[in-house]
Amino acid sequence: MNKTVEVLPDQSALVARALELILSKLETAIEQRGRFTIALSGGSTPKPLYEAIANQKLPWDKIHVFWGDERYVPPDHPDSNELMTRRAWLNHVDIPAANIHPVPTLEADPAEAAAKYEQHLKEFFNSSGAEFPVLDVILLGMGDDAHTASLFPHTEALKVRDRLVTVGNKNESQRITFTYPFINSARSVIFLVAGANKIPALAQVFAPVADDSTYPSRLIQPQGELWWLLDAAAGSELQT
Repeated sequence: MNKTVEVLPDQSALVARALELILSKLETAIEQRGRFTIALSGGSTPKPLYEAIANQKLPWDKIHVFWGDERYVPPDHPDSNELMTRRAWLNHVDIPAANIHPVPTLEADPAEAAAKYEQHLKEFFNSSGAEFPVLDVILLGMGDDAHTASLFPHTEALKVRDRLVTVGNKNESQRITFTYPFINSARSVIFLVAGANKIPALAQVFAPVADDSTYPSRLIQPQGELWWLLDAAAGSELQT
């Protein structure tokens, strides 16, 4: 694993650096493999990044968009990560509908939806058996409890190691999430973290020893590159 931590002056600089990284990974992926695959995160921090991507002139027919987690709500619900992304980015570019791969959230059972998304991923990447597909980029955020995607502290989702997708739980709210071993199969994982409220969690995530189940972002150790992009507020105590 190649780990890089960068502290940027503010959220605007954070977005600009993330955009730069993604465009670089996109160019390399299309040059080497003919397509670029990215899994997105929800929340307020990546929204301006998606708006910035929408303003780029890119080979949209070669870009495939997935989501690393999703709230178990209809796609037109205000809490939907898919809806936020469509409004900020996807509705504004000529990306083919077939290149957008949303998480199914209309099944009667979230476990069935997780299995359905996993099957879709396996078919898209033509993977079989124990082989995990490899996405070019997975974007992640981190909560002030150190959760990432919908991998929350001390939940059953953290124990799933043989699946790509599982059900995540936050209190009574169910979600669909990539498992941490699947995230770790990516070529590049990019965390975007902003705000002073993240300082205590970051201290534990970066500590030499801490409990992975209490601080789930510690479990993200990809086979490829790991990027931590922090704004000055989040990264203030990491600077030397």
